[in-house]
Amino acid sequence: MTSLVIGIDPHSRVHVAAAVDELGRCLARHEVGAAPKQLARLVEWVASMGAAKVALEGSKGYGLPLARLLLAAGHTVVDVSSNLTAEERKRSRRRGKDDEGDAVAIARVALREPDLPVMDEAHLDADLKLLVDARDQLVQEEARLRNRLHALLLVMSPGYQQITGPLNSRPAFARARSLTLRARRSDPTRARLALAHLRRLNALRDEQADLERDINAELERRRPTRLLAIPGVGPLVAAKLLGEARDVRHYASAAAFAAHAGVAPVPASSGNTQRHRLARGGNRQLNRALFTIAMVQARWHPPAREFLARKRTEGKTAAEARRCLKRHLANVVYRAMTADLHQPDDQGLAPAA
Repeated sequence: MTSLVIGIDPHSRVHVAAAVDELGRCLARHEVGAAPKQLARLVEWVASMGAAKVALEGSKGYGLPLARLLLAAGHTVVDVSSNLTAEERKRSRRRGKDDEGDAVAIARVALREPDLPVMDEAHLDADLKLLVDARDQLVQEEARLRNRLHALLLVMSPGYQQITGPLNSRPAFARARSLTLRARRSDPTRARLALAHLRRLNALRDEQADLERDINAELERRRPTRLLAIPGVGPLVAAKLLGEARDVRHYASAAAFAAHAGVAPVPASSGNTQRHRLARGGNRQLNRALFTIAMVQARWHPPAREFLARKRTEGKTAAEARRCLKRHLANVVYRAMTADLHQPDDQGLAPAA
């Protein structure tokens, strides 16, 4: 019997599917809308085709509702990244770009690549990532508001920093409000804008506090005790790591996790030249979390400071030594997350750098 693979290109309003055989020949196509009833019909079509595997591009985005339906129906679902689809599209003899061609390309990638991530409910669970991303957005909005408030206060109350200090706390906001109220008669427009900014800054702090409580509650449910035991890993960094990695079991090894985080050097050898270059790809949020841990450990953790000093004596620059520390920390984080999944909470702690 022919072994079929179905590729699906999901969008906000339409989902296009294509079934290909083991030689990559397109045998059938199907197109539905994105409404729940239409997605259910697509799942029925997949079942009628008897596909061995379903490949989705964007299974954590537009394809998330369909991925959950397919998993509930017992299908094997793999995730295909958009860059792999683009590479496959270049190989085809089809001119231009359309959804049908992309669906065929997605299916052919699934045929060619045996190590695509297999989706399950744990991999699709995005609650922690959503909470952390929402808090990050509030922090960015707060920084923009503080900058605008700073520009207003510079003109309205020159030298205000001597009274308020840095505009990064509620007491500083309260002192800035007092200055603004005193300057309201002389500069009413700036004062009105500054008061609005201060109200929004306090509201943003309240929203951040609510999200942090939700994040801590989610961490309490997951109990990442070994991850939190690593020096430099607080609740927010742990939440970032867990939210971006989803389920550490989907990484075949610590090296695969490091590559996904963009901290593993990329081979760039040719002929007699053997070298590696800096990896500029990977998950930048995971990379950022590892950078935060590395910076904290470089300042306060003696083993990390010794590690950096040893790398410097080997002839590496300060930046290269920090990259080596990040690569080492990727192993430490991977082991800690794996231990949190498989060991009782009272059996030791993960090793730290």
